[in-house]
Amino acid sequence: MTATYNPGYYLEDGIAYPERDGNPMSDNTKQFNYIVLIKEGLEALFRHDPDVFVAGDFLWYPVRGDNKLRVAPDTMVVFGRPKGDRGSYLQWLEENIPPQVVFEILSPGNTRTEMSEKKAFYELYGVEEYYVYDPDRLRLEGYLRQSNRLEQIAKMSGWVSPRLGIRFEMEPNLELYRPDGSQFVSYSEVLERAEEAELQATQAQEQRQEAEARMQQERQQRQEAEAKMQQEQQQRQEAETQAEQARQRAERLATLLRENGISFDE
Repeated sequence: MTATYNPGYYLEDGIAYPERDGNPMSDNTKQFNYIVLIKEGLEALFRHDPDVFVAGDFLWYPVRGDNKLRVAPDTMVVFGRPKGDRGSYLQWLEENIPPQVVFEILSPGNTRTEMSEKKAFYELYGVEEYYVYDPDRLRLEGYLRQSNRLEQIAKMSGWVSPRLGIRFEMEPNLELYRPDGSQFVSYSEVLERAEEAELQATQAQEQRQEAEARMQQERQQRQEAEAKMQQEQQQRQEAETQAEQARQRAERLATLLRENGISFDE
């Protein structure tokens, strides 16, 4: 077997496996936004697990020697394969592990025949969970592998993926929730929440600084009041000392006068 990687395709035994199929990732912004939301949300969910590979709009070749047999799921998740850059997913180079979970986001250009063929492909080549969302019609479908077939899930709103642990809700648009209950959000929403958190932190810091300044001012006022009280107490003590000294002088003077025969009353 001879194999080489070239920019744009993988060549093995004279067969080229292109990295692109020439089709756009999405037909409109609504479809694109959902693809990015799901792909990036799953990347974040499994960011600490080195053996979960997540990809979006990525060609998957399930069979060696057949470069026509391929599909590019909008998002796919492979458990048991390491993270890292790839040009395409060549299953025979990945310990023959197929993607276990696949997402498709519909656009007006998707036909019923096309989606039926995709479902048959995923069913044939080992996908365990398959989810299809139509953002224009607000319709969500899910399929779970049972007895080598992808059987439709009866109710998707509130469904929890066995593999991913995420919860699906229709409110009325598709919303996804992590196992900890937090919602999948776009990058702009992440930035918005980060900016809001930063603003709240800044305001909290300013409030703490203002409170510390008030406390410092109150401490200073208390110290000044205590100093004034100490001063007044010292003045009272000095006045009492002076009065006592004056009384003692008067007594000594009276004694001296009596000793000299002078009446104190006189």
